[in-house]
Amino acid sequence: MNSKELIQVVAEACDDKRAENIVALDMHEVSLVADYFVICHGSNERQVQAIARAIKETAEENGKNIKRMEGFEEARWILVDIGDIVCHVFHKDERHYYNLEKLWGDADRVALNITQEG
Repeated sequence: MNSKELIQVVAEACDDKRAENIVALDMHEVSLVADYFVICHGSNERQVQAIARAIKETAEENGKNIKRMEGFEEARWILVDIGDIVCHVFHKDERHYYNLEKLWGDADRVALNITQEG
């Protein structure tokens, strides 16, 4: 499974947990941190943890190891490092504050095949 295929299944896992405003950014030209970012948010701590857990399980089911997961206990901004892909799962308040999409505004968006409500 290549990175773009993994982004899609990770986005679907986020969507299954009712993550909001799921965005994927192509970071190849703007950062050495990762090739792609997946960014989304949940409306409360339990939902944020459920989304992060779903990302981890989906990645592992597809043969990818989680390199690191940070912020799970606080559930305000959970970072899930899958190597080439770094997933940022925010609590809605922190997402607006940190505004990664604006910070990394030079990054191209990756089209996702999901139907988001909300």
